[in-house]
Amino acid sequence: MPIHASVDDGIGKLVLSYPPLNILSREVMAELRTKLREMEADRTIRVLLLQAEGKHFSAGADVGEHLPPDYKEMIPEFLDTITQLAEFPAPVIAAVRGRCLGGGFELVLAADLVVAGEGAVMGVPEIMLGVFPPVACALLPDLVPAGAAAEIVYTGETLTAQQALDTGIVRRVVPDERAEAEALEIAGRIARHSAAALRSAKQAFRAGYAARRDQALKAAGAEYVDGLMSTEDAVEGLRAFTEKRKPTWKHA
Repeated sequence: MPIHASVDDGIGKLVLSYPPLNILSREVMAELRTKLREMEADRTIRVLLLQAEGKHFSAGADVGEHLPPDYKEMIPEFLDTITQLAEFPAPVIAAVRGRCLGGGFELVLAADLVVAGEGAVMGVPEIMLGVFPPVACALLPDLVPAGAAAEIVYTGETLTAQQALDTGIVRRVVPDERAEAEALEIAGRIARHSAAALRSAKQAFRAGYAARRDQALKAAGAEYVDGLMSTEDAVEGLRAFTEKRKPTWKHA
């Protein structure tokens, strides 16, 4: 199974288990949604940990599934996965080590707080492939200053863990080998409290921008599917990546 799920003393764990890069294929995302639904129903869960097996959190989605015709189903499915994680009824903590790129980084943006290993590398390089990261475009402006969000998306350049901390994406940076343990320690402090109170707090905490988030995700997804993918450069960039060559842009 690409996703391992467990619950221990009020702490739920979801582990991406598809090393070395934990690529978020449609199959992996479907399994993640299934596990999230199962854990949503467990009223004893007071906090959820999201982490990954191996050296890297995730190098992102399967680029091949962005190509026609798969993208028409893949993009909505990915947005559904993000929404389901963001709406998980208990607090969500992501523990990140190694590469956390593209769809992997966007997955982390749906968490309530992020603990990163000091060697973590984060970002959305999609613009280099002639496409854009719809979730980052929708969620980053609520998490970081507008200029920082624009720089992250438009340059496609990666952030170090310290840079992610400085911009407010990450809550805490620790030695790489401590990332999961630190996230578990925070989870333990949260799990001391009433599950009912935590769920109500989560609802209240997210309520202020849930409608804005949903509207932003819907708009970004529509622009990707109906606008971006009608351009020649989008298909060229994605194909160039899968064919391991340099893209030739037509700027159209």
